[in-house]
Amino acid sequence: MTPARWPGIGVGRGAAIGRVVQLAPPVRPPVDEAAGDPVRAMAQVRTATGAVAGALRDRAAGTDATTAAVLEATALMALDPSLLADVEARVEQGVPVTHAVDAAVERFCAVLIAGGPVLADRVTDLRDVRDRLVARLLGVPEPGLPVLTGPTVVVAADLAPSTVAAFDPRLVVAIVLELGGPTSHTAILAAELDLPCLVRVAGARTMPTGALVAVDAAAGTTVLFPDASVRAAVARRRTARATGRTATSGPGATRDGTPVRLLANVGTVADAVAAAGRDVEGVGLFRTEVLFLDRTVAPSEAEQADAYAAVLAAFGERPVVVRTLDAGADKPLTFTAGEPEVNPALGRRGLRTAARFPDLLDDQLRALRRAADRTGTEPWVMAPMVATAAEARWFADRAHAAGLPTAGAMVEVPAAALRAGAIAATCDFLSIGTNDLTQFVMATDRAAGSLAELLDPWQPAVLDLIAATGAAGRSAGIPVGVCGEAARDPLLALVLVGSGATSLSMAAPAVPAVRSALSRTDLTTCTAMAAAARTAESAAHARAAVEAMADPDLLDGR
Repeated sequence: MTPARWPGIGVGRGAAIGRVVQLAPPVRPPVDEAAGDPVRAMAQVRTATGAVAGALRDRAAGTDATTAAVLEATALMALDPSLLADVEARVEQGVPVTHAVDAAVERFCAVLIAGGPVLADRVTDLRDVRDRLVARLLGVPEPGLPVLTGPTVVVAADLAPSTVAAFDPRLVVAIVLELGGPTSHTAILAAELDLPCLVRVAGARTMPTGALVAVDAAAGTTVLFPDASVRAAVARRRTARATGRTATSGPGATRDGTPVRLLANVGTVADAVAAAGRDVEGVGLFRTEVLFLDRTVAPSEAEQADAYAAVLAAFGERPVVVRTLDAGADKPLTFTAGEPEVNPALGRRGLRTAARFPDLLDDQLRALRRAADRTGTEPWVMAPMVATAAEARWFADRAHAAGLPTAGAMVEVPAAALRAGAIAATCDFLSIGTNDLTQFVMATDRAAGSLAELLDPWQPAVLDLIAATGAAGRSAGIPVGVCGEAARDPLLALVLVGSGATSLSMAAPAVPAVRSALSRTDLTTCTAMAAAARTAESAAHARAAVEAMADPDLLDGR
């Protein structure tokens, strides 16, 4: 049959070929369901929630730290007492039990959506819990795939992270979704698993089951009924990527020897131990808020010191950059709760929470000092959501007073990028968080899938602010890192280095491909690539301009 191309937004850089398996939509509450005894109905709901949470936690036990954290968060949603209370109130009013679950979940989804883009990212996870509960209550299998027998491309309207986490990577080779966005939990998890993924593929649900399809995440295309030339191109890409992962090792550097530290993002001690065993140069982002989540009181200074020491010890002499507590928005803490906010993503989060609860920050800084003394290391520490030079100075002074000599500021608010020179004068390094920076620059809700193309970090406006931050760092003579998802794209990594980044931090599995891309490209070319991307009229034109300047072997191995 004649090949047919279906455009979408790519997540990850790989390519794969497999047979289409359409993931059937989850079972819905039956329209003729009758109300039953409320006591018996709630007993069934509690049994179902316990079973769903237990199944998710069992699955988490056999996965990597990133996947386990996603599954654990989904399990906690199933056990949320507020959700159960809402279901119970509806059942007592005579609403049939599966309809009560459906209505309660949708009410909570509406609250999340109203809470801003970061909270809205959890809607897919919560609806996944709903679908699993309804299936349990009706006595039918939970959502999932049929038995697979060969390389499979999973096609669906959308997927929950818990569903992706259950995929067998020997059989599921790619994902194609009609909905979703490139920064959703599902998309990020697919990238962590190195699964080529396309989102916002219009009409994908009409692809015939069993048809051969080629998925190219880097190009953002799905080719139905690929001919011999397309299949050969995918094979070359896969071979080149595999070769690129093993072609280089050791410290990152451009072809002409300019050093670029290649670091890992970690969120837990388990993450750190796993990353420390890989060929990475250290940690560029240690998300310490994982220690604080789902607790009614903050962890003690001693408890924090133990966790930080374990991470520092795992990396030994390699540098570790620690982000202080980034609470608020999608990471609310019961012990820092304040007045309800209309848009938490733009409210008291990150350093603003620390300014309101300075004792929390001081405990964390002292714990880091204790961990440093115990391990004989010197961690760098940085503040999230810095917007002004005064905020950066306040944080750096506090960190230095606690005995931490290297304190930096994250640049993820447009104001920080625009005033990067002033901020650079107050601290010891800068680190660009491209996920939030892209969202805020483009004024685009991450949950608004129809606007997902605006969340592309290749957007020239975003690249302008990254370049301004790089220039500020050079002028001040301080390092500038990038620790957002943009750093894992080998081609975009070249632009980031050409824009002044001195280090790149990403999920550890992405490091080899970025190292290989740097080794094929000199700094002069990186700088020219960055200039060409910034003068382009769109994200697509920016990527195309850089592709035209790149080593052809690099394009095959994206």
